[in-house]
Amino acid sequence: MDKPTTIMSAKFQACRAAAGGNIDNCPVRDVIANLSGKWASLLVLVLAERPHRFGDLRRLVPDISQRMLTQTLRDLQRDGYVHREVLPTTPPSVEYSLTDFGHSMFVPLLGLIQWAERNHAAVCTARTRFDEDHVRS
Repeated sequence: MDKPTTIMSAKFQACRAAAGGNIDNCPVRDVIANLSGKWASLLVLVLAERPHRFGDLRRLVPDISQRMLTQTLRDLQRDGYVHREVLPTTPPSVEYSLTDFGHSMFVPLLGLIQWAERNHAAVCTARTRFDEDHVRS
């Protein structure tokens, strides 16, 4: 194993031991869980550009339901990545923005997003190959 893999393996084992063997209590898993959902990374990507109102987010991420958008934004708020501000307008409107903490998380997330963009075709090819191999089996 190379050094980064060895370090990650050791961290995983330490996390597992600290959690009493229950990986559900792993801090890495806990933090990554909300970010790895279907919509969270897309919303963070949009909010990294600038603050947006709820309706703007619905238009920018058109496949998300209102309920799921609300829930995902609440989850991101709860974890400290997103700030919700009620604007003093008539009627009242709400604007969402990344917090400083959210911006700090966006830097490594952007690396993963860029990797996904570069490797999407390879992942699709691997999936197709796997599916073909397992349909024949």
